[in-house]
Amino acid sequence: MAHLGGGAEAHARFKQYEYRANSSLVLTTDSRPRDTHEPTGEPESLWGKIDPRSFGDRVYKGRPPELDEKLKKSKKKKERDPLAEPVPVRQSKRRRLREESVLTVTEEGVYQPKTKETRAAYEAMLSLIQQQLGGQPLNIVSGAADEILAVLKNEGIKNPDKKKEIEKLLNPIPSQVFDQLVSIGKLITDYQDGGDGAGGVAANGDEGLDDDVGVAVEFEENEDEEEESDLDMVQEDEEDDDDGVENGSGAMQMGGGIDDDDMHEANEGMNLNVQDIDAYWLQRKISQAYDQQIDPQQCQKLAEEVLKILAEGDDREVETKLLVHLQFDKFSLIKYLLRNRLKVVWCTRLARAEDQEERKKIEEEMMSLGPDLAAILEQLHATRATAKERQKNLEKSIREEARRLKDESGGDGDRERRGYADRDAEGGWLKGQRQLLDLDSLAFEQGGLLMANKKCDLPVGSYRHHSKGYEEVHVPALKAKPLESNERLVKISEMPDWAQPAFKGMQQLNRVQSKVYETALFSADNILLCAPTGAGKTNVAVLTILQQLALNMDADGSINHGNYKIVYVAPMKALVAEVVGNLSHRLEAYGVTVRELSGDQTLTRQQIDETQIIVTTPEKWDIITRKSGDRTYTQLVKLLIIDEIHLLHDNRGPVLESIVARTVRQIETTKEHIRLVGLSATLPNFEDVALFLRVNFEKGLFHFDNSYRPVPLSQQYIGITVKKPLQRFQLMNDICYEKVMAVAGKHQVLIFVHSRKETAKTARAVRDTALANDTLSRFLKEDAASREILQSHTDMVKSNDLKDLLPYGFAIHHAGLARTDRQIVEELFGDGHVQVLVSTATLAWGVNLPAHTVIIKGTQIYSPEKGAWTELSPLDVMQMLGRAGRPQYDSYGEGIIITGHSELQYYLSLMNQQLPIESQFISKLADQLNAEIVLGTVQNAREACNWIGYTYLYIRMLRNPTLYGLPADVLSRDLTLEERRADLVSLPFF
Repeated sequence: MAHLGGGAEAHARFKQYEYRANSSLVLTTDSRPRDTHEPTGEPESLWGKIDPRSFGDRVYKGRPPELDEKLKKSKKKKERDPLAEPVPVRQSKRRRLREESVLTVTEEGVYQPKTKETRAAYEAMLSLIQQQLGGQPLNIVSGAADEILAVLKNEGIKNPDKKKEIEKLLNPIPSQVFDQLVSIGKLITDYQDGGDGAGGVAANGDEGLDDDVGVAVEFEENEDEEEESDLDMVQEDEEDDDDGVENGSGAMQMGGGIDDDDMHEANEGMNLNVQDIDAYWLQRKISQAYDQQIDPQQCQKLAEEVLKILAEGDDREVETKLLVHLQFDKFSLIKYLLRNRLKVVWCTRLARAEDQEERKKIEEEMMSLGPDLAAILEQLHATRATAKERQKNLEKSIREEARRLKDESGGDGDRERRGYADRDAEGGWLKGQRQLLDLDSLAFEQGGLLMANKKCDLPVGSYRHHSKGYEEVHVPALKAKPLESNERLVKISEMPDWAQPAFKGMQQLNRVQSKVYETALFSADNILLCAPTGAGKTNVAVLTILQQLALNMDADGSINHGNYKIVYVAPMKALVAEVVGNLSHRLEAYGVTVRELSGDQTLTRQQIDETQIIVTTPEKWDIITRKSGDRTYTQLVKLLIIDEIHLLHDNRGPVLESIVARTVRQIETTKEHIRLVGLSATLPNFEDVALFLRVNFEKGLFHFDNSYRPVPLSQQYIGITVKKPLQRFQLMNDICYEKVMAVAGKHQVLIFVHSRKETAKTARAVRDTALANDTLSRFLKEDAASREILQSHTDMVKSNDLKDLLPYGFAIHHAGLARTDRQIVEELFGDGHVQVLVSTATLAWGVNLPAHTVIIKGTQIYSPEKGAWTELSPLDVMQMLGRAGRPQYDSYGEGIIITGHSELQYYLSLMNQQLPIESQFISKLADQLNAEIVLGTVQNAREACNWIGYTYLYIRMLRNPTLYGLPADVLSRDLTLEERRADLVSLPFF
């Protein structure tokens, strides 16, 4: 290479093109110090930096600090002014949406499995816990699972300590069960213990804050709205949420017309069928929005105000007024009313029109006010003349014509009935002009648990006592009233000779029976007897049976058994068998045959002919009387005895109403008297039931309060206020133990539970607690003979549970035990050797084993028909408490009910004659009316309307119209509620 000259400068120029110098420019990195937090833009691997198990571990489930500050302020304000009224707080829409979200519904426990594998493991754990706890609701089992998971996942506790902690929840468990729980706990890999954030705060002394119910927040009055709402917001989605609200208000401004385009919008569920709107549609809709908690009169007033608002002003103005009247949390109802505004206003006006002339004027006004209202009117008329209804009317006219031809051969007697039918047609009965009612919405959702009374007045001397986690209400035993000057007890020897064999072994009748004696035995008047459980109502039934036998007795004392039949309706199959045995024994001397007719026991035609007294259930007798072919022997019935007629209030009440209505109509049709006898517990509105049974108030109505109970009853009602299911369950066990210990050694205790497994669980829980507290000796009699008897019988029983419990003076009783075991338990308890007996309801119904103290532990029972846990029926509760107090030995009995705090008023009302008997007939109206139509006793709409007049529903609608969806002043316009009855029966006819 030639030398270029230039010395060092030339050498540098040469070097800059050399390969090594240029290649190093690409590979050499910038070695200057760089801020590590500054993004470089270069891709980085996350390998080793993220643990998949920690996803979501920064989720904050506690309360924001701002909310805590507000709670502190609120507390200070309360302390300063304890008498101040609490400020009602309006929840923001965001908070409501968050509370109703599927993600926040954690009724079944805090832990929610996230994979199939963990779900399978969790379900296995629930199954294992269910076996240990017995038959308990799912929320209790889930609560226990959460507590156990928290223990198992706590790495700071060793296994022996974990077992002790778990045994505090489940009672002692075998090591094998604990090992299973540990292995299942290892399979649950997605459990996070962060769910107890809120719970931890509550545990630190604030009992009012509970996971189940959230936080009750009260804000300062003078704080501005903006600051308050900030706490409710999720800041990230604020913009989206605002858009959503905007769209919602836009949708609300749409008219109430019925354009075809509207029918196909995404929000088509908001459209209302005009045929559904009757005069009281708006009132029912508002009542539903308030979950039936609003007073009927207030609801009616609110409905009238809302109707006026809907009728005037533009949509924006109406929306504002509705928000003020209906409160902000009724947003969906307001949106629904605005969307169907025109329909609601005008269809309600049409439904309230008093006559056809007024209706015609309203229709003309609608036609003149524009196409929207004209479209509503067209739809209203179109729904009345569908092809299906035209077919129905055609079939009815054919039937009417057939009846007319058939009746032509009959005399003038039937022309009046035909005249009614003709008048029905002329009056619009079959032309679809009646309003169709939604029977489902009119029926009481609560069923037999309906409380129409607003408050419960307790006897003098009652008091409340608050303890940690529960509230107690004590009702003292009523003292028996002294005998009046003209009152005397009837001796059996004073009765007619032919009546005495039925009362063999008795010396005299009691006070209740003596007062009813004259009417029951010597007259044929209908009777309603309201008396406490154990007052001897069965003997009154025997007196009425003897009166019927006397009517068919010849001069020589022989009885013509072919001229009569007596029907005794008992509420349960277990009672049916008991009544059959009782009556068969007592009426043996009269040659009377008593047989059972129930779902388990059917009778042949010959057996029915040979039977004089049929003991049956309401459902079975309803089926028998529905069959027109079986009328040969139902026509022979001369006496109908209905036991526990207060079941009218229960879900089975419609069957009783149907039976009585059918019988009364039969009496009027055939002109042959059938005596009706109703036996009932004490109830406040007994006069209504007496009217229903056609009882003469002066001659046949007998009402006795709780002071006539053979053994006065002292009552305790315990309402659990704790919200967490597992804690509630454990507290119930603790209270049960305390109440047992209060009488241990003095009196025997009968504890009623609601599953077979729970009998042994409860008995062991009380025994083990007594063992731990060194109080077990109080359950064993001091004499060695009693202990020896218990020990000897322990070897005789087959049940392992009984073998474990009997030596300590405890026993269990349920249908799953062998018959010999049940008999041994009954004998030992009857003789006083067993001090504590834990039983299911079968003991209350089947065997008469009274005890001084009766405890009903929990009122939730599993219903296989509904597939859910429901409240005990009133009949079961009264029967169980009827076992409290032994007539021969006790001066008073003690009944204790342990239930949820929300059910406290219901049971107080039930047991203290404060619970009015209401009608449940609307829930089964269509079925019962169809049965009458098939039977032939109802042949047209007019007859159906008259038939409603024979029901208990009709009597209660007259007494309390607002409760049944009628305006308070309806009787001033329609004294016999003919319009309402016509609306009720319109469903099958139009």
